[in-house]
Amino acid sequence: MLTETTPAAAQEAAAGVSRIVLGVEYKGANYRGFQLQSAGTPSIQGFLEDALQQINAGLPVRISCAGRTDAMVHACNQVIHFDTSVQRPMRSWVMGANRYLPKDISVTWAQAMPLEFHSRFSAMARRYRYVIYSNEVRPAHLAEEVTWTHQALDIEKMREAARYFVGTHNFNALRASECQAKSPVRTIHHLKLLEFGKLIIIDVRANAFLHHMVRNLAGVLMMIGAGERPIEWARAVLESCDRKKGGVTAAPHGLYLVQVEYPEQFKLPKRYLGPHFLSGLPDFLSEEKESICANTN
Repeated sequence: MLTETTPAAAQEAAAGVSRIVLGVEYKGANYRGFQLQSAGTPSIQGFLEDALQQINAGLPVRISCAGRTDAMVHACNQVIHFDTSVQRPMRSWVMGANRYLPKDISVTWAQAMPLEFHSRFSAMARRYRYVIYSNEVRPAHLAEEVTWTHQALDIEKMREAARYFVGTHNFNALRASECQAKSPVRTIHHLKLLEFGKLIIIDVRANAFLHHMVRNLAGVLMMIGAGERPIEWARAVLESCDRKKGGVTAAPHGLYLVQVEYPEQFKLPKRYLGPHFLSGLPDFLSEEKESICANTN
């Protein structure tokens, strides 16, 4: 779906202002993160705003996003929004922006939404996937899209350890020292370890994430999977609330923002979970929801 306008958005557009919401995917390997950087430093936000300005009659565009991904981190379903007085078909925002964007950034859909929608503050949950390639030999393909480890990982041990992190906890031990969040308390809704061919995927969904939280979580689980720490170490790290006891931060290459969830009143387009090379991996969460619906009918 490339085009859609809600009734409330249509009324606001008639009044002279529109809030345009875009779905964006990108390979983060060549960027210092999503957020605008100092002059001369490439960022996802910078390229998006420059491209959209070309479609916005040359007028400056300032975007907001659902989650500011770090340097070299990827996104399959990032959500951004901006306000404009320029009227364009939704397809024009998609195709026009992509004309001016570098090949590793792509707008996937556009939709007009009421001004009450906010890509960050309206979000109820975010979902990430961390993709690991465990093999003695480093990969030539997908070298910047997966995290490689030469160590053999015991996925069953990683699954046992992951259980300690599910629920509402103080995740101070798993956030970066420079994290600016006022509270370290977050709720992890699910944390699953999946296998897809030679790949191990950490699939995690939470109400929100702290800076480096997923990468630090992956670092703990990888150390346990490699046999460097016992399973119970995961609980000790969590209960310590001390970043110094939380192990190493895993590399950014395998991390993907794959989904952002909003209240039902905001009916945004839905795409399959990424990344593309995992598109054949069934979404266990959708299967669970379908099973619940079937059992209640």
